[in-house]
Amino acid sequence: MEPMANIALRAGRLAGEHIVRGFDRPDLVKIWEKGHNDFVTNIDREAEQIVTDTLRTKYPDHIITGEESGTSESESDYEWVIDPLDGTSNFARQMPHFCVSIACLHKGRVEHAVVIDPIRQEEFVASRGQGSTMNGKRIRTSAVELLDGASIATGGRDRHLHLDEETALYRHLLESRALTRQPGSAALELAYVAAGRLDGLYMRGLARWDIAAGALLVTEAGGLVGDFEGGAGYMKSGNIVAAAPKCFKPLASAVKKYLT
Repeated sequence: MEPMANIALRAGRLAGEHIVRGFDRPDLVKIWEKGHNDFVTNIDREAEQIVTDTLRTKYPDHIITGEESGTSESESDYEWVIDPLDGTSNFARQMPHFCVSIACLHKGRVEHAVVIDPIRQEEFVASRGQGSTMNGKRIRTSAVELLDGASIATGGRDRHLHLDEETALYRHLLESRALTRQPGSAALELAYVAAGRLDGLYMRGLARWDIAAGALLVTEAGGLVGDFEGGAGYMKSGNIVAAAPKCFKPLASAVKKYLT
């Protein structure tokens, strides 16, 4: 395993252990609302500090961008993008579907990715050009080709502002007999696409920390990732489509038709 991926895995494990302790003791969890239906807990903040401290021990000069703490100042070409607890709403409601997401970027390109589900003890890791693994075993996207029968996840922010478009696409998916899901953790759902558990997903209005690690997992597992327009601007726009290679075209075409 690459050294940077290894340190990210170590940081993610430590954060995951802390998150599980909080999940087991909900009486110790404090919840604040950052925005409408956008929550943060003391566990988010503490887990982010654990990841940051672990990375800083090894790479003190690197930029670190966290969902809760923002971006540190540095001249480094390396940046770590962290979501310490992706799926906070699930966590706060005692739903065991959330993850730690850590990505390492070099000059703006994601090179290493770690997504950890601390409840199921599943560790998804990827380094550019070296494939994706779960708990050390190689994973690949599914062989599904059609929307009919495909398992498609969705989610994101501010979808109510695009209600007509979102409803039209959802109707198309139902008419195509796709199986829709909205589990509530974008990074973990991207890992599931990489592992073939989901055939694809589309999500609107995400942040870089929601996308960065999971997108590399998908591409290194043989899948495709794009934005709603069919381009590669998903990290900037926050609008993402990801799928198994043969399922990508019908899903991306539908997303472009109805959401752009």
